[in-house]
Amino acid sequence: MELNLSTKARITWCPGCPDNAILVAFRQAVTELVNAGNVKAENVVAMSGIGCHGKITDYLNLNTFTSLHGRVIPAMTGVKSANPALTVVGFSGDGDSYSEGLDHLVHAAQRNSDINLFIHDNQVFALTTGQATSTSRKGFKSKSMPSGTIEEPFNPLLLMLSAGATFVARSYAPDMAKTKEIMKAAIAHKGFSFVDIIQPCLIFNDMRAYYSERLYWLDDKFPTDNVAVATEKAREDGDKIPFGIFYRTEKPTFEEQL
Repeated sequence: MELNLSTKARITWCPGCPDNAILVAFRQAVTELVNAGNVKAENVVAMSGIGCHGKITDYLNLNTFTSLHGRVIPAMTGVKSANPALTVVGFSGDGDSYSEGLDHLVHAAQRNSDINLFIHDNQVFALTTGQATSTSRKGFKSKSMPSGTIEEPFNPLLLMLSAGATFVARSYAPDMAKTKEIMKAAIAHKGFSFVDIIQPCLIFNDMRAYYSERLYWLDDKFPTDNVAVATEKAREDGDKIPFGIFYRTEKPTFEEQL
């Protein structure tokens, strides 16, 4: 029987929003994993936080849960701890998990909980109409900082590598094929999987031209088992910005040690 992950809910993201691409990529990833016998659809739990990304759980015909602002990660950890047989996937935003719930993100990486976190990183609080987040580029002008933010953005990949995440990747939402493959690899990984998905906000922070001129994909020869090499590559943020799987390793998960 063909798997149908769509729902009857009307999609209310802005027309053309890359959130739609993330939704399609995830549906495709789950469908392919289920058809290959690697995942059971009834065992997948998709969870979200608060922000534009949070609508995604309305559009997935799976077990879903919407958490409080910044609190999707402890909810994910609780679900996985209660039933380790479940495949737990969380969607969050840069405002949701890099600003509001950063502490939970760090500790999930540290304890290596066997969950998968996909961040919709548009570098702006889009749902509340455009305030700067911790990943907004320096000089970004918003309603909260009309003269431009004076803070340097922090690098989520460097944070996750230093915190002990065992799968660290970056993807680009408009490239659905690449995003799908990275999602599949993350879900297949045993341990804490972190994927920062650059998702330009077409209304408040359209960075498509910026990234299209700079992004490049890591090739299959990149040594993803070397944290020092991954850290050095993650520091690249100038004329060229790398995307792909930076690091993955195996070690005991939080749930195995409970």
